Amino acid sequence: MKNQELFDVVIIGGSYAGLSAALALGRAIRPVLVLDSGQPCNHQTPHSHNFLTQDGSTPAAITALAKAQVLAYPTVQYLSEAAVAVAGENDQFAVTTAAGSIVKARKLLFATGIRDLMPAIPGFAESWGISVIHCPYCHGYEYRGQPTGILLNGDPAVELGRLIRNWTDELTIFTNGKSSIQPAHRQQLAASHIAVEEAPVQQLAHRDGYLTHVVLADGRQRPLTALYARPPFEQHCALPRALGCVHTEAGYVEVDGFQKTSVAGIYAAGDATSMMRAVSWAVTAGTMAGVFLNKELLGIA
Repeated sequence: MKNQELFDVVIIGGSYAGLSAALALGRAIRPVLVLDSGQPCNHQTPHSHNFLTQDGSTPAAITALAKAQVLAYPTVQYLSEAAVAVAGENDQFAVTTAAGSIVKARKLLFATGIRDLMPAIPGFAESWGISVIHCPYCHGYEYRGQPTGILLNGDPAVELGRLIRNWTDELTIFTNGKSSIQPAHRQQLAASHIAVEEAPVQQLAHRDGYLTHVVLADGRQRPLTALYARPPFEQHCALPRALGCVHTEAGYVEVDGFQKTSVAGIYAAGDATSMMRAVSWAVTAGTMAGVFLNKELLGIA
């Protein structure tokens, strides 16, 4: 790659959404550069599920295969560097990488994902993506029928509890302090045999990320092999906000149905834009972005 080289699209983020967009653009014979920092949020996850033809594959294996297929197209280039600055405007963007390279782009796609902010509970971060999980459709089958917890309080805990109850009848909601669940909802949970535990969680005991039990602040231990949690997050990349891209109240980059942001010439896709954190969703969004970036470059979008 030459410094100051002009690409039709620079894709910032080379995981599922970014590579899917690169594939669509490569097949549209578009000069594309993918920049990737190599820090996917699912790096600890041992297996990916609920994605046809790849169910049970490791995230790294899916990414490696995708990268090999995408880079078979001669118009697509890949650089293992983070983007640290963007200047310019639609059709005249300049992207600076961590190594100091500057590349020019007519359009940009951010597929940079999010960074989960782990609570200060020993064992949580070490087990995140392994047995501390966020999605039953991605991971619930592997923990079916086993002692399972939900680390959440209030009405959201009730909603999630009713969902997770489909996978196990050994379910406890850990409110990590005084419960804010409404009395009527407590009765509904009791009727569904879903326990509520208000004692603060002191530690998640595990072996190599696989939970064995939870230790409560009062010293009690409860057997546990899976724990659903919804930790807060932040954008992995601050550049979209710095460029003026509108974010939703929840903190996602706001996009329309074609993955366009509020800034002309800038698109976004994947976990940075949606709470639907599944490989299949990221692939769909990336393909959508690639298709409509090509249409915009043709002047027909």
